[in-house]
Parts: sequence; C-alpha cells; structure tokens
Amino acid sequence: MRNIPTVVLHPRPCGWPSRRPIRSHPPEVAAPAAPPPWKKPTAQPKFTDQQLEALIRTKFAKSKSASQFKVHVQDGVATIEGKTDVIQHKGSATGMTKVAGAAVVNNNVEVSDSAKKPPPGTWRRAGAALR
Repeated sequence: MRNIPTVVLHPRPCGWPSRRPIRSHPPEVAAPAAPPPWKKPTAQPKFTDQQLEALIRTKFAKSKSASQFKVHVQDGVATIEGKTDVIQHKGSATGMTKVAGAAVVNNNVEVSDSAKKPPPGTWRRAGAALR
C-alpha cells in the first residue's frame, strides 16, 4: 500500500478557498544536502605571532598615518602603542591590524589633547548659522 499525501483546501477567513494546498501530514525529512562548493568555508591561513607582527609592521611602514606606531603580538592579540595628533590615525591603525589578520586588537594609542578639541571658531560659526 502506497502512502499518498492527502491534500485539503482550507477556507480563508473571508470564506474564499485557499489556492495553496495544505498537507494533512508533514513531508518526509530527507538527509541534509551538502553545501554548494561556492559556499564551503575557506580556512584563512594562520600566522605565527612573529609572522603577524612582521605583516602588521610592513603595513604600518607603508602607511603615512601609522608609521610612528609600535606593535606587539602575543597569542594572536595585537597591541598598538604610540602617540598621534590626529584622531583618525588611531582608527586606521586598528583597521590595518585587523586586515592583517589579528583577531583581537588592543589600541593603546594616545591622542593629544589638541586633537580632541574642536578647531577654534567652530562653535561661533555654528551659532551664527542658527541665528
């Protein structure tokens, strides 16, 4: 005897029949298919601490914004140290370190107080525009 699924049309709330059949029992569950080849996870190369540190230093040396920073890598955690007069340099150093392959970045770059303050006259110009 073959198991034939029963199809029942249930009425919609307004009384019209639904065009979508509803099965009276759940379909048989098949084994999960293997993911397509383009979706297979690719393992990124793992670097040793020395290799990662050398790669980050190379990126910093090529950059105008992060060339003055020092970096140390221990157990895959990169620590950046140094001082800067531009706030954006701190963020770009973190980005370069992550792109190089560091899983965790401790950014200990100190930003000068003059860089944290808005340019002189900024508040006056903004206030004048509101009047």
